[in-house]
Amino acid sequence: MIEITETEFKHFQHFIYEAAGITLPPTKRTLVCGRLAKRLQQCHLGSYEEYFRLLTSGHAPDEVQVAIDLLTTNETYFFREPQHFDLVRDLAIASRGRSEPFRVWSAASSTGEEAFSAAMVLADSLAVASWEVVGTDISSRVLQAAARGLYPMERARHVPQAYLRRFCLKGFGDHAGTLLIDRNLRSRVQFRHANLNAPLPELGRFDVIFLRNVMIYFNDETKRRVVERVLAQLRPGGHFIIGHSESLNGINETVAMIEPSVYQKP
Repeated sequence: MIEITETEFKHFQHFIYEAAGITLPPTKRTLVCGRLAKRLQQCHLGSYEEYFRLLTSGHAPDEVQVAIDLLTTNETYFFREPQHFDLVRDLAIASRGRSEPFRVWSAASSTGEEAFSAAMVLADSLAVASWEVVGTDISSRVLQAAARGLYPMERARHVPQAYLRRFCLKGFGDHAGTLLIDRNLRSRVQFRHANLNAPLPELGRFDVIFLRNVMIYFNDETKRRVVERVLAQLRPGGHFIIGHSESLNGINETVAMIEPSVYQKP
């Protein structure tokens, strides 16, 4: 594997910051080297500097998306931090009888586990027509995986057994060791491409927005811009959920913390 020089690494630090607002610390140098090495081979390039020039030439927009996909970290599983989904259930039940649907946004949905976890809760708590879930991500690769709804079985270790039976199909034969989200549930979750560090597509307003374990990749100024942009999509009285290791202290004061990692818009 070709080693990446310090200067080349700085080029990719700048590239992913400009593309996605993500700050890559020096400790990620080996990660960048490992994730991009195959692209150098597939593009028949002899150095990371040549690959960087390809990305910035303006002649390879598809390759730019490939590089973004490779450099964004995507790690998630079903019902991660389950108390957040207990809150979604309580809020959904409290919304019964109102005219507009209860809407949840998984703002960095990765391969879809968070969005489908919310969908299971809403399908169990509300009538068919009275809820919507949207998942967005900057990576087209993970969005395609999310739309398929096919996962290794170990990702489902925290899914309640009743939900496994109702919303998941166990794989057999060539698909042994996997689960497939039921088609009816898949059809209720919309996955869309969105860069949180740029103007957002038209998504509508939401009752609950998940932005968990995302801000750890941003510097403070980027955090402020992203949170302000995302909160603009939250309905008054809506809930904003971040990761337990994250905080809005010094980032945004327009929402009030009602418990650790959970904020509410006035």
